[in-house]
Amino acid sequence: MRKDSFQGSYGEDTNGYGNGVIEGIKAVALALALSLIGAVIFAGILRAATLGNAVIYPVNQIIKVLSIVAGVTVFVRGEKGWLKGGAAALGFTALSYLAFSALGGDFSLSWLIFAELLWTAGAGVLSGMIAVNLRR
Repeated sequence: MRKDSFQGSYGEDTNGYGNGVIEGIKAVALALALSLIGAVIFAGILRAATLGNAVIYPVNQIIKVLSIVAGVTVFVRGEKGWLKGGAAALGFTALSYLAFSALGGDFSLSWLIFAELLWTAGAGVLSGMIAVNLRR
């Protein structure tokens, strides 16, 4: 056991710094950065190619899910990966909605945001479960 940690009440190795919260914040930050980069690259592709509007939403969803998977896989460690991954995904979805709505100037809510919350939470939960079981 490390010097800066202690044994928690359920036997988990914890410390006083809230590692799970810090992991989640880092995962959200990386996912937001990757999502922004992916959106800019995709916007460039849309500008150069003649793709229809029907591809925009699915590609944006793929960019978001890949960003969540990358953020959670890189930063989530320890126990309860499903919870950390799901929380990071929900935090990412809320912050990305605010960021992209601010950029677009439109904060209208639709049923799609709820579908997106479920979709991204599922991706976060699954990638969190995988991330904590990876050997590093």
